[in-house]
Amino acid sequence: MQPLQSENRAPHASQGAGAIRQVLVVDDSRAQRRLVSAALLRLGYQVAEAGSGAEALEFCRAHPVDLVVSDWMMPGMDGLSFCRAFRALKRDSYGYFILLTSKSDKHDVALGLDAGADDFLAKPVNPDELRARVAAGERIVRMERELTEKNRVIGSALSEIRSLYDSLDRELIEARKLQQSLVRERHRDFGAAEVSLLLRPSGHVGGDLVGCFPIGAQRIGLYAIDVSGHGVTSALMTARLAGLFSAATPDQNIALRAEGPGHSARSPAEVAAALNRLLLDEMKTDQYLTLLYAEVDLTTGRTALVQAGHPHPAVQHADGRIEFLGNGGLPVGLIPNARYQDVTVLLRPGDRLILMSDGITECEDPAGAQLAEAGVARILTANRQLCGPTLLEAMMWDLNSFSGGSDFRDDVSGVLLELKHLSEDPGPSEA
Repeated sequence: MQPLQSENRAPHASQGAGAIRQVLVVDDSRAQRRLVSAALLRLGYQVAEAGSGAEALEFCRAHPVDLVVSDWMMPGMDGLSFCRAFRALKRDSYGYFILLTSKSDKHDVALGLDAGADDFLAKPVNPDELRARVAAGERIVRMERELTEKNRVIGSALSEIRSLYDSLDRELIEARKLQQSLVRERHRDFGAAEVSLLLRPSGHVGGDLVGCFPIGAQRIGLYAIDVSGHGVTSALMTARLAGLFSAATPDQNIALRAEGPGHSARSPAEVAAALNRLLLDEMKTDQYLTLLYAEVDLTTGRTALVQAGHPHPAVQHADGRIEFLGNGGLPVGLIPNARYQDVTVLLRPGDRLILMSDGITECEDPAGAQLAEAGVARILTANRQLCGPTLLEAMMWDLNSFSGGSDFRDDVSGVLLELKHLSEDPGPSEA
């Protein structure tokens, strides 16, 4: 079976992307095939002919036929059987199928559609109707191929995005490890007091930072920071801030000032003010942060702290009574020359001080109600007999239970100081 070539004149055949190129005419009547083929050739299509359904099926297996015009009633494999077999072929694109028939009963039409036919053409074939039916099929085929191409482009783009996401995900996993390394010691014993730290980012990386460092022999500094926003930018800010509260480099520690051969400590309010100037004048960033910074004297239990937009710290006294401290205060990095105030409290042996982020106080239950300070008090009371990292872990379990087991929407962090006893003053120190 040799395909017939199209004539040069082709006023009706589309030549754009997705246009029908190959039409197969199937009919056991040679005269009927010639009649339909001649009309299609005049329209500019490439036409092939087959005298039976079996012959047509073999041709379709070997050639990418775009459109089939097939008689319904043929000996051997009829048009319905050929249509079903045509639909079962593995193809890269859709093929449009028109059944030639003298049948007009609705039941017969339903049979044809069920077999996979797209359209019907009544015999004897009218050239104008043939042109219109084939043009409609060409529009369908073109749209299908355009959609297939767009899906291919989208699939390729999604594959590239997935590759980039996987690469970014690996980088963020490493960034999380690095950020967690900023809090190297999650528990530290200062003799008279013990400090435990909690840091759980809500995503790969977060904007919370907690820590502690010694100030001289008998004083320690505690800090809890929450940088605005989430993600990489906030994490980079916490990395910079970690260096500003480092015990390893006191010359760079913003809480200390050089004095003679050693260092003296700034008051908590001075620390907040200095950090505010640094963010606005030197870092020049659009981000801001909330801060709790406390200085604890282990010989007297006197604790001075500054609250700069961070949730109120809590003191759980030895008798179980819970007290929330602070006066709110302005966040750091928003307003030039912001003023901050120290708040003091006297801790006794058996007391503990808890600095916590809003990831704890603003944790929501399934109904949207926040834990708030009352909920924090309930958790601390329920876990009163626990201490150190065990207490912080129990608080995480209780938060998870309160939230209904859902992922936390914000970073969760905290600092727990437990005063065991008052230490003896060894005399003057460098700070």
